[in-house]
Amino acid sequence: MPDQTYYLYTFGCQMNEHDSEVTAGLLEGMGYSRAGDPGGADLVVVNTCCVRGSAEHKVFSLLGRLAGKGLVAVGGCLAQREGMAGEIRRRFPAVRLIFGPHALPRLPELVTRAAAGETVVAVEEAAGAPEEGLPARRAPGVRAWVPITFGCNNFCTYCVVPLVRGRERSRPPEAVVAEVERLGREGYREVTLLGPNVNSYGRDLGTGLARLLERLDGPVSRLRFLTSHPRDLDDRLIETVAALPRVCEHFHLPAQSGSDRVLKLMHRGYTRTHYLDLVRRIRLAMPEAAVTTDLIVGFPQETGEDFEATLALVEEAGFDAAYTFVYNARPGTPAAAMEGQVSAGLKKERIAALVELVNRIALARNQARVGAVEEVLVESASGPLFGRTRGNRAVTFPGGSAWVGELVPVRIVRATPRALEGEVAG
Repeated sequence: MPDQTYYLYTFGCQMNEHDSEVTAGLLEGMGYSRAGDPGGADLVVVNTCCVRGSAEHKVFSLLGRLAGKGLVAVGGCLAQREGMAGEIRRRFPAVRLIFGPHALPRLPELVTRAAAGETVVAVEEAAGAPEEGLPARRAPGVRAWVPITFGCNNFCTYCVVPLVRGRERSRPPEAVVAEVERLGREGYREVTLLGPNVNSYGRDLGTGLARLLERLDGPVSRLRFLTSHPRDLDDRLIETVAALPRVCEHFHLPAQSGSDRVLKLMHRGYTRTHYLDLVRRIRLAMPEAAVTTDLIVGFPQETGEDFEATLALVEEAGFDAAYTFVYNARPGTPAAAMEGQVSAGLKKERIAALVELVNRIALARNQARVGAVEEVLVESASGPLFGRTRGNRAVTFPGGSAWVGELVPVRIVRATPRALEGEVAG
């Protein structure tokens, strides 16, 4: 298939980004080359997300603009959602290939059929262990994503992940170790282990995340993992992170709410007391550890008292950063059918108050770093050098492009809620 080109759009989380890396690897294995823009591409692939309504709307808007742009394929979580393949075919007849994440290993066959003129729909359930050996075309850089679990068993009432990604399945530790070792040989300095609930890794294999981290403390300079579920974070993992020099002291630990009543409605499986005790234990073991979180406002039946409990949790936990979201109903989830949906106006008021508090605390946490010397992994040199600390704080500082990929000691001189500024420590 000479001189065929592809263009790839990606929406969603790091798991989607990695799926796009595999998509690119499979297409280039077929002889496709990456196009600089979608206008002249023979194949346009839209890798989708359906966790939030905003991502879904962006996909539909894009598909409308892609009519007549060659062979158009839609993959990812939105394609997998029940009934969505039919809706995409009805609304966007120019789309000739629709495939869910579980059909990704079959992409070469599916593209070949679609390119021959067939309209192809491949939306299937997950079956068996994750397939190994798929090529991934990663962008050059110093950081890489490595999925270690797929799917989720938690069934939080607001979340579509188990509906579109299936039940949790872990990769064999030998496969993960081999991939991380290969990435180290290729020059990547930092690897982030990914999973919808990464700290339940290995339950289906008789192992665990702590044991995997111990095996990986060597091939690369830094290791991270996300996303952790508070119900499954234990002292063994905290102690392992504290003991291993290459594992970064950063825990992304989504709280979602500070109200026990709302947490129960969400089916989260923990209380605010349990959550705050986890934060205390992390910082007792690692005083310099960064703790970040996700928070949802306007969940069905959330009262003013419930929201105040979330604000109080943010104050008490003192998060280094928080990703804040307005609840929006996702079709097929139990929360979408709950009574007591919160009005848009009230959600807007609450999210504004939450963001203000999160930013105030994040600024104070970052200002406390001023004067400290941080180890920064330099990622890019477009303008000032940009990198991240072990706690995943963004840092900019002056320097030359030769430092990209290096671990540099940087003295922090200024802080904002979202980033630090520094200078090379003498």
